[in-house]
Amino acid sequence: MPILFVPYHLDEYQAELRAALPPGTDTTEVTAQLPPGADVWGRLTALYETVAREVAHADEKTVVSGDCTISIAMAAGLQRAGLDPAIVWCDAHGDVQTLETTSSGYLGGMALRLLMGYRADLLAGRLGLRPPSEDRVVLVDARDLDPPEAEYLASSRVRHVSVADLPSIELPSGPILLNLDLDVINPAELPGLRYPAPGGPGIPAVLQAARTVLATGRVAAVNIACTWDPSRPDPDGARRRVLSELLA
Repeated sequence: MPILFVPYHLDEYQAELRAALPPGTDTTEVTAQLPPGADVWGRLTALYETVAREVAHADEKTVVSGDCTISIAMAAGLQRAGLDPAIVWCDAHGDVQTLETTSSGYLGGMALRLLMGYRADLLAGRLGLRPPSEDRVVLVDARDLDPPEAEYLASSRVRHVSVADLPSIELPSGPILLNLDLDVINPAELPGLRYPAPGGPGIPAVLQAARTVLATGRVAAVNIACTWDPSRPDPDGARRRVLSELLA
């Protein structure tokens, strides 16, 4: 199965991510000329515009990337292809921080909120993205929430469910964009994660959750976000095994 390989963590190119791809994986590497001297939003816009264009025209819309923010570009690309995707977002974290609530300033912690239209002037508006309504978003796991994220989710129409609950719920209608952040996996089973969240489901449960969503026959695109530090060791090859299973 051909995939789009986007080896970036935010605006940082990381060729080392390729080491976890199974041998012989059919890839098209997506890179962009990021404008020197631009702020991070300008650099991300340049990258995401390229990704959106590639996704819009690709026959197989499976992406392996370095973080979840790539899904913002993928949603824009699907819309350019005439699709209006609902979002199934599997992640150990909520990714619904804002510039006003974040204590770390980490933009990856805002990925889902940006996709849903927060501060559209920063990314969504530049990409021509029409944000999905909250009731078309399912957040899966997100066991590590900061208080502002928990407060937002409690008052929003985003559905927050566990991995175990996923097979029993009705997913939003229409095409689906599946964002699968591999830090949803228990960090005891997947080494070197940038932001490990203790506990959580094991690899078999996460693979089954992905199969559940794929079995709907409505998945239009998948982002497999490899949110580990590629410079850290993976002595047992867990990263490659997980990718092999998902790409199969």
